[in-house]
Amino acid sequence: MFKKIAADALGLSDIGKIIEPSDYDKADADDYVMHEDNETIYFLIKTKKDEYCFTNLALIHVDGESAISSKRTLKRYPYSRHQITNVLLETAGTIDLDVEIKFKMGDIQYSIDVQKNQIEKLKDLYKALIRISEITHENNIHLNMGEQSLDKAITVLHNTRTESGMNIANQYKELTEFGFQWLTSVRGQYHEKDFGKVFEKYINN
Repeated sequence: MFKKIAADALGLSDIGKIIEPSDYDKADADDYVMHEDNETIYFLIKTKKDEYCFTNLALIHVDGESAISSKRTLKRYPYSRHQITNVLLETAGTIDLDVEIKFKMGDIQYSIDVQKNQIEKLKDLYKALIRISEITHENNIHLNMGEQSLDKAITVLHNTRTESGMNIANQYKELTEFGFQWLTSVRGQYHEKDFGKVFEKYINN
């Protein structure tokens, strides 16, 4: 009992372990990976209570209420809908037994403790998350610029007066149809869902 109290006080009671790829199929999170859609696990951290499974498409968090309870809550956060921000890596001090990776997914703040001796592997995850964060940020800038350009074009058309028999209704219809096709194309280019190439570049399993 005293060991447990000491562990809780020092923050050591739920230190995670990075799971080897050969053991991914033994984790609970693997049951919720969409293998049918070519979803692939690239990084997996397991603690006494939780599992944090990073795939090419999403973070799958198997959230446990406690270490002694079998009850789990499955949470799935696609990178395309929950932008990763504020990625931090805290290395260990002299007496620390763990290192910590922190990041936000949308409005959700994550702070995951990992065994100190696995710092090199955690650095790989840190780099992958940083890169995904940069890509989604840059893509959002391009999307916003595209939408603003289209809005300006429509505003100009609205302010145009009929001259030389110009049919404003037809012009508006043609512009909106073009705008829809153009935005669909832009979103296809700048709204990434699959970040497998990023994980393959930085995760050295």
